Amino acid sequence: MNELQPIVTAEIAVTERSQELITRWLSFVDGSPKTSQTYTRAIAQFFKYLAEQGISNPQREDIIAYREYLKADHKPTTIQAYMIAVKLFFRWLAQEGLYNNIADRVKGAKLDREHKKDYLTSKQLNKLLASIDRSTEAGKRDYAIIALMSTTGLRTISVISADIGDIRAAGDATALYYKGKGHTEKATYVKLSEKVEGFIREYLQARGEADSQAPLFASVAHRNGGERLTTRSLSRLVKERLNAIGLTSDRLTAHSLRHTAATLNLLSGGSVEETQQLLNHSNISTTMIYSHALDRAKNNSEYRISKAIFG
Repeated sequence: MNELQPIVTAEIAVTERSQELITRWLSFVDGSPKTSQTYTRAIAQFFKYLAEQGISNPQREDIIAYREYLKADHKPTTIQAYMIAVKLFFRWLAQEGLYNNIADRVKGAKLDREHKKDYLTSKQLNKLLASIDRSTEAGKRDYAIIALMSTTGLRTISVISADIGDIRAAGDATALYYKGKGHTEKATYVKLSEKVEGFIREYLQARGEADSQAPLFASVAHRNGGERLTTRSLSRLVKERLNAIGLTSDRLTAHSLRHTAATLNLLSGGSVEETQQLLNHSNISTTMIYSHALDRAKNNSEYRISKAIFG
């Protein structure tokens, strides 16, 4: 098989030859635009490393050294994503007869399976909702958003991408349709309880918006009023509401509302399988993280031991 010398040079990490290979590889992978962008960035970083190290004929030990190099200033999740791209690239090179699969069986980064964000207890969530002044359009909007996210577990991207016309029937229920992760059409949905639907309708009435293609939740700022919220603006408004009631932890964010929905569903008798479907997890092992965390939270061994010792 050919060496990578025509691909990597000390002067430039991504040459015309390497770009051609990357383009062919991405076409083979056939991922979404976002996936292609991530893979392109990851492989460019790998070629840059090879060029800086003067490596034109990389071997397995160079892949391992690259992984260790990434550990210096990258998070485990980023390292894992970069290593997946490298492994897929060399697997494709081998299939094409261009280079040996030197990345085969090279491990990625060890990921912490615990959630990086906390959830809200039912009391904290009730306090958060009660603190919102619903006499204003902004208050009605924020109340509806928080109620929606904490009962459905929707991600921020799904909330800001929602249009008014995405509220449709699903069987005998009212639902909000959205794009599932990796999907191109809004074919997945969450059910809206009667109360949550009421909060959303109340907000839309106050806003005076009826266009089905208009964003479900819009900005109320003077410079961009009526325009679609961004993930940043949605995250900021939730964070400001949390800070207003003293919940200032870095582990409490807009994403915490997704964790809240999952946790409260399990605590209220929902099964792991139902929670998986609610959150649209492709792998149930991701949902099991919530279950394991609750199992530990309900384990009162420390109290029993303390009682045995101290009465």
